[in-house]
Amino acid sequence: MGDLVDWQFATTVATRLATRRPPMLDYERRALESDLIELTEVAEGLVAAETGLRSAAGPARARVVDRARWVEANVSSFQRLLRPVTDKLEASAAASPSKVALPPAVSRRLSGAQMGLLLGWMSSRVLGQYDQLLIEDEHPEDQDIVYYVGPNIVSLEKRYGFPAREFRLWLALHELTHRAQFTGVPWMRDHFLSLVNHTLDGVDPDPKKLLDALRRSANGLRQGRNPLEEGGLLTVLASPEQLQAIQEIAGLMSLLEGHGDITMGRAAAERIPNAARFHRVLHERRRQRGATRVMSVLLGLDAKMRQYEQGERFIEAVEGAGGPVLLSKVWMGPQWLPTWPEIRDPLRWIDRATAAPVRAG
Repeated sequence: MGDLVDWQFATTVATRLATRRPPMLDYERRALESDLIELTEVAEGLVAAETGLRSAAGPARARVVDRARWVEANVSSFQRLLRPVTDKLEASAAASPSKVALPPAVSRRLSGAQMGLLLGWMSSRVLGQYDQLLIEDEHPEDQDIVYYVGPNIVSLEKRYGFPAREFRLWLALHELTHRAQFTGVPWMRDHFLSLVNHTLDGVDPDPKKLLDALRRSANGLRQGRNPLEEGGLLTVLASPEQLQAIQEIAGLMSLLEGHGDITMGRAAAERIPNAARFHRVLHERRRQRGATRVMSVLLGLDAKMRQYEQGERFIEAVEGAGGPVLLSKVWMGPQWLPTWPEIRDPLRWIDRATAAPVRAG
């Protein structure tokens, strides 16, 4: 049957949306590439000095891309990430063709259009990205890349009158912190991918369960609860076992995003006088309104934005109780990662971490 998602059509749809906005001019691209190659190296050193995390993967590589190239890279990542789901759906459709509501070609096209709309919308929002979902034995030239979406960066700089070199270093600090987390903590990437794969392995291809989940969501809304606020559609569709894994991912990502923001602010303190302004503007940018706000909630991006704030509060509370030494425990093994309830109530993690001896994992 082939993939149940027409990935080529997804790329076409997303690229059409991505290219509706004006591209960079040639001189803007050249200046941005020159700056970000240099500033990525600078940021890597600042992050290592601030966090003590040093990448085992060698020097970071920067790649400035336009929105269409960002789409292509993320289609590849999504395709690999969703393989367990698409394989399971293929097997289900082949075993019970009478249950398939649409002809395979139509279903693939529709799924491709939906994926394309998602990526096309996201391509206008992303500024930088470190992709930890790539598989090591595929496309080695694309491994361990720090992506910068050039047109979005330049557009934001122009709109708010940002000093370009300062803003570019500020962005690089955040992405290089994520790279340090995943390549400087030996177990982090495998642990993260195991949580993601566990969540996807539990996907049930039964359309009836999808309808039941949507019905429960509607009932929740009528009762004044927003079932999407913690993680978008994925949390609504998840089984109890998947919800546990999703909460583990939420706790981990909150820690990593909060750590990224705090590291960015501290490492930038002397070099980036406008760091507070950058933080304020991007914080407001995350608080969307109208149709963009609805899209953020559906996709769980709204929940992701809260992760930044909750993660920062967790780190500040831990450092307030035991300084950087206590915080360093989170890098010693998966058993020391805060759970989602502990992110929300840091004293629970502090009590656990100070009551038990350390066993590196």
